[in-house]
Amino acid sequence: MLADASQGAANSGKAKARMSGSERRAAIVQAAIRRFAMHGFRGTTTRELAAAAGVSEPVLYQHFATKRDLYTAIVDQLIEQAHRRFDERAKQLEPEATDREFLQWLGESILAYHAEDPDRVRLLVFSALEGHELADLWYEKATLDFIRWVEKHLEKRIAAGAIRQESPELLARAFIFMVSHFGFMQLLFPRRCSPPPDATTVEKLVDIFLNGIATNRNSEEKRHE
Repeated sequence: MLADASQGAANSGKAKARMSGSERRAAIVQAAIRRFAMHGFRGTTTRELAAAAGVSEPVLYQHFATKRDLYTAIVDQLIEQAHRRFDERAKQLEPEATDREFLQWLGESILAYHAEDPDRVRLLVFSALEGHELADLWYEKATLDFIRWVEKHLEKRIAAGAIRQESPELLARAFIFMVSHFGFMQLLFPRRCSPPPDATTVEKLVDIFLNGIATNRNSEEKRHE
C-alpha cells in the first residue's frame, strides 16, 4: 500500500512537472477565481493565492508580474467562458426568431449565466463591493459589450417598427437587469427564492416587458390626464 502511495505521489509529481507554462498560468487564474470568490480580494494574500494554485510566490510572479496582470487574465478568462456558453446557447435560437422568442432565449441565458458558475458571480460582487479595479475591467470589457449587443438588436427592431420608439440602451438595460435581479436573488438568498427562477419566470417577464402591466393602457392614460 505504501509502495502504491509512493508511486501515486511520484506520478502526481510528474504530472505537475509536465504542465506547460500556459497550463500553469490557467491553473493559477482558476485558483485565483475560486480564492477571491470565497474570501474577497482584501482577505487573500499572495502567499495564500500561490498555495491555492500549488506554486511558490516566485513562480506566481513569473506568470503575473503585477496584480493588474492577474486581474486582466481573470477577466479575459471569464469573458472567454461566458462567450463560449452564450455561443452554445445561441445554437438554440432560430435565425428568424420573433421578439418574444429572442427575449425568452436571452432571459434564460442570463439566468443560466448566474446559476452555472456562482464563483464567477461572487467574484464580481466582491470586486464591486470592495471598489476593486477588477470590477471596472469587467464592466468595460464585458458588461458594456453585452448591453450594446442587446441594444443593437433592439435598435433594428425599433427601426423595423416592431418596437415603439424608445432609447435602445434603456430598453436593453431594463430587460437585462430585470432578469438579472432574479439570478442575483437566487444566489444571495437561495432559501428565500423557492422555487428558483426558471423558463416560466422568464416567460412572464418577457410578457411584462412587451405588453406592460396596465390592464387597459388607454383608460390608465386618461385617468392621469
